[in-house]
Amino acid sequence: MEKTLNITLKVWRQKGPKEKGRFEEYKLNGVSTDSSFLEMLDLLNEQLINEGKEPVVFDHDCREGICGMCSLYINGHPHGPDTSVTTCQLHMRKFNDGDVITVEPWRSAGFPVIRDLMVDRRAFDKIQQAGGYISVNTGGAQDANAIPISKIDADEAMDSATCIGATLIVIAAIATPIARTQRVREIWFYVMSGGAVLKIATMEIARLVL
Repeated sequence: MEKTLNITLKVWRQKGPKEKGRFEEYKLNGVSTDSSFLEMLDLLNEQLINEGKEPVVFDHDCREGICGMCSLYINGHPHGPDTSVTTCQLHMRKFNDGDVITVEPWRSAGFPVIRDLMVDRRAFDKIQQAGGYISVNTGGAQDANAIPISKIDADEAMDSATCIGATLIVIAAIATPIARTQRVREIWFYVMSGGAVLKIATMEIARLVL
């Protein structure tokens, strides 16, 4: 049986860089412990929209723990209570029923608040554009072929890679004739089923659109 939480959120709300911000409190019930922190914020925004209120603005992009766009301060800690993960990889199982969770933007003079939890990252972009870098001796990377990987982990990785490939193929299908994209729509639900069926569906889509 799925476990759910009833939580109280104290979220930083700010209409603009020059506006005075404040914390606003929201009650959110029935949050699955399997959902990510960003998915929980999606639920909050859905609730706010249904109530005719302004949704909370927050940054996100890949939601796969890669891009870093989702940086938040959660209960006074960067990215929250879990260590070595981005906010999008933080799951609600790290919290308890009845918790009060404080959510703030990434506070830094170099990253002023644009609105709510979204900050201006152009200072970081300028460093990248200028070719800024640091030199750190981290040693040589281990040969990937020398790292033992269990079959279970390898199969799971392959399924994930196939899922990404299938998604890209379906996106590409948008530019193909309607008659062919109709067939893509018919078999798309197979892509969502995962495993061996996912691989077969991917091959079928590739045959149709590539």
